[in-house]
Amino acid sequence: MSETSAPSAEQLERLHAFYRDLHEHPELSFAEHRTARCIAERLAGLDAEVTTGVGGTGVVAVLRNGDGPLVMLRADIDALPVAEATGLPYASTATGTGPDGDEVPVMHACGHDMHATCLLGALEQLDARRTDWSGTVLGVFQPAEELAKGAEAMLADGLFDRFGTPEIVLGQHVAPLPAGVLGHASGPTMASSDSARVRIFGRGGHGSRPDTTVDPVVLASSIVLRLQGIVAREVTPTETAVVTVGKLVAGTKDNIIPEQAELGINLRAYSPEVRSQLRAAVERIVRGECEISGAPKEPEIEWTVSAPVTINDPEAAARTVAAFTERFGGERVMPMPTITASEDVGVFGTAASIPTVFWFWGGLDPERVMTAFAQGRFEKDIPSNHSPEFAPVPEPTIVTGVQALTTAALTWLGATR
Repeated sequence: MSETSAPSAEQLERLHAFYRDLHEHPELSFAEHRTARCIAERLAGLDAEVTTGVGGTGVVAVLRNGDGPLVMLRADIDALPVAEATGLPYASTATGTGPDGDEVPVMHACGHDMHATCLLGALEQLDARRTDWSGTVLGVFQPAEELAKGAEAMLADGLFDRFGTPEIVLGQHVAPLPAGVLGHASGPTMASSDSARVRIFGRGGHGSRPDTTVDPVVLASSIVLRLQGIVAREVTPTETAVVTVGKLVAGTKDNIIPEQAELGINLRAYSPEVRSQLRAAVERIVRGECEISGAPKEPEIEWTVSAPVTINDPEAAARTVAAFTERFGGERVMPMPTITASEDVGVFGTAASIPTVFWFWGGLDPERVMTAFAQGRFEKDIPSNHSPEFAPVPEPTIVTGVQALTTAALTWLGATR
């Protein structure tokens, strides 16, 4: 592998402008039409085959350079229904249509604009340095990661059938680490995620006569409390699991007992066994509580969003991390614990038994992060992904992200010298 050079000042200026533009104009999952168009327009300047509309709003760029491995580089491009509170001059004021049809604020609160920018920069680097490698680069700009549906949609649209099955899937995620630092893990790295929409049914009536009703608010409250015992009393203490009720909606007025309530439940696990255990426990508790409360109708339980455990292939991860250490130095490459957040990047690898290597890189002001650590205030003072205040500093985040993706790609592509 040849040494990875930094983007030129001219390229970096273009990438900064591209990043600011994406940040200012975020779009929700499967609605990334402008984002996809901007990406395709930039890719048109490369010696690449560019295809839009893959899996809905995904963009694929293929760089061919003779015989050699097919290496996939992936970035996600969708944003979140969050009202931005960063105060940046390029802060988003965009709105979009949420899944329930309501108008919602939209923000790149998870850094996908940074992911897309760095993948574009890496493809530009690889295109300009074709004498350093041989093979094929598959650049995948994936929609709808926040719904954990974009990877499946691209595969269902024939991603590997149309563009080739890669030998390795490489990807990265910006994180609330000091900018310029890379974080890595081996084996299970990010948790699985399963979400359920639960509707429970009662018998409504006047708030002054609860004895004539079956109160779905009380029933929902019992379910919420009972669910908390799954991890505490059913999952073995040597395993990690999370059960969260993030949504509870019921009623329209304080003196009316409603007919029904809706809960949104999310589960996280690191093993298929615990994942199945959590799902079964949720269904058992919901149905059981409804029965003992005398609900007039069986609950409706719909599993809506699922993402597998993100697993870094140990051998492939070791090879990639060794290249990072050589390129950036050991002081900038650090091991990370497993993370209970989730990703659908693993869908690509599991679809065709392809090894995956997924790493993190820092995006926040190093002095600010280290000061918070030293004061024991990291969790309070440092905004994390999905926060309305989360926004990576452009530098050295962009340079590091471009170099990391390029370094990883060159590690797996054929060398020409």
